Amino acid sequence: MRVLFIGDIVGRPGREAVEVFLPQLKRDYNMDFVVANGENAAGGRGMTKDIAFSLYELGIDFLTLGNHAWDQKTLAKSIDDDRRMIRPANYPVGVPGRGYGVVSKNGLSLGVINLSGRVYLAPLDNPFKMVTDVVNKIKDETQAILIDFHAEATSEKVAMGRFLEGKVSAVVGTHTHIQTADERVLPLGTAYITDVGMTGPADSIIGVKKEGVINNFLTQMPFRMEVADGPIQLNAVLVDIDEKGRALGIERIQRLG
Repeated sequence: MRVLFIGDIVGRPGREAVEVFLPQLKRDYNMDFVVANGENAAGGRGMTKDIAFSLYELGIDFLTLGNHAWDQKTLAKSIDDDRRMIRPANYPVGVPGRGYGVVSKNGLSLGVINLSGRVYLAPLDNPFKMVTDVVNKIKDETQAILIDFHAEATSEKVAMGRFLEGKVSAVVGTHTHIQTADERVLPLGTAYITDVGMTGPADSIIGVKKEGVINNFLTQMPFRMEVADGPIQLNAVLVDIDEKGRALGIERIQRLG
């Protein structure tokens, strides 16, 4: 099984990057599933039902979210009806949506779990304590399981990768918007990368117009975070998984245009 995971889609430029680059990636790599983090897809903050549908139309099979999941208020009313989108599983009981799901196509099935880190982010339920139960539930349906760990701290992401080593097919990090160069298959067969990177405006500071961010660092004055314009980029990883759910390889992908 071959899975493409696309890093955080940021605003209209990120959606444009998917539209421009994904068709060629499908031709080049012949992947079975396309999963993407979409928590910044609506104007840089959150997701909407219509934008999710547009991303499915572009060829994405499954969407994960993160700490901006509820920035677009309408999503809380529609996410329960969307079986192709999940929010972090460690939100408290009673929050709309699901934290994991299984996508099936052409006789293959892939389990996807979304988790949020707690270092420098909201103190949600402990992802380390609850993820094993979720993994065991999914293994009733498929051995191939991918984790999107949406977290800030590198140490927390590495710890999750090691904690789940040999239990899942892949642990991929999102949230920081900068692609890391530490992709590897851990000894027990789990693919890992600290951060997949960002899909959106390349000439930016993690997707945001540069001027406001730089001025904030200089003066500490507040500013409005606006999605940048200009050239686009797509960051992703390609993961190969065998029939037992073990990762065979992981490859970083970058496209600029």
